[in-house]
Amino acid sequence: MLRRARIKVRRQPFVWIGAATLALLLVAGALALLSGALERDAATADVGSRATVWAVGDGADGGEEAKAVANMIAERGLDRLIYLGDVYEDGTAEDFDLRYEPVYGRFRELTAPTPGNHDWPQHEEGYDPYWREALGRALSDHYSFDIGGWQILSVNSEAAREDPSEQLAWLREELAGPGNCRLAFWHRARFSAGTVHGDHPYMEPFWDALTGKASIVVNGHEHNMQRFEPIDGLTEFVSGAGGHEQYPLVSDDPRLAFGNDTDYGALRLDLEPGVATFAFVSQDGRTLDSGVIPCEP
Repeated sequence: MLRRARIKVRRQPFVWIGAATLALLLVAGALALLSGALERDAATADVGSRATVWAVGDGADGGEEAKAVANMIAERGLDRLIYLGDVYEDGTAEDFDLRYEPVYGRFRELTAPTPGNHDWPQHEEGYDPYWREALGRALSDHYSFDIGGWQILSVNSEAAREDPSEQLAWLREELAGPGNCRLAFWHRARFSAGTVHGDHPYMEPFWDALTGKASIVVNGHEHNMQRFEPIDGLTEFVSGAGGHEQYPLVSDDPRLAFGNDTDYGALRLDLEPGVATFAFVSQDGRTLDSGVIPCEP
C-alpha cells in the first residue's frame, strides 16, 4: 500500500505586512508548496530504478518451516513480495487468519498475490476479502504494476484459461508495448520437472502470448525450487518451497538448469532497468542458485 505524506496546517494570527515582504512570502510559499508536492509524489511513487522482489508460494500453513522462510526474507529486506498461491488447507477466511497471517502477514501491504488451487474454490470467502482489507482496495484476479524498471503481470491460473478469454485478451493488450523487461507470475507452472504435478499444457496460450514480450515467468504449485533453461526466450522459475511439505523432482529432466527438492526457500529477484539478478535462497540463508537475466527495455 502506498503511503501519502501528511501535511499539517497551522493557523497564524493576522499581521499587517508591506508589499515587499508580501512578495517574498508569496515566493517562499510557492517554493514550499512545490517542495510539498514533490514530497507527496515521492511518497506515493513505487520503487524506481532498483527493487528487491521475493517470490514464494505453497508456504502459508502456519508451520515452522514456512515461518523460517518468511523470517529469512524479512532479515534480507524487500520492496515487494510475490505470493504464488495456496493458503492451506482450503483458503478459507479462517485459514488466511490462522495460517497465512502469522507467516506472511507482516508483508501484507507489500504483497502482490495470485490465487492457488487451494484458494480459488473459496476465494469469495477467503482470498478476496483478505486482500481487500490488506491492500485497502478490491484486487482483480489479474493485474499489473511497474517496479525496478520492469512490468510485473499477475495472471490467474485458476480462472478461464482458454483462447479466447477476457484474461488472455487483457494480457495481450498489456504486452502490446516495446521491449521484454516483463515478469509474469501465476500458480500452476507451464513446465515442471516435479513428479506430483508436472507440466500444465493448458497454460500454453498465456506462455505463447508472453513469448518475445517477456523475459521471466515465476510459478508455484510444485513444492520445490526449479529453474529452467530458457524456453522460447523465457526463463521459468518454480518457487514452491515455501514450507508446506516437499515434492520430489525428476533429476534427469534435460530442460532443468537447477532443481532442489530438499530445502525450503524462496526466489530473490533484484530488478533494475535492463537486467534481473536472481538467487534461490534457502531458509537458513544459503544461496543455492544464482545468475543474471538481461532484457530489452
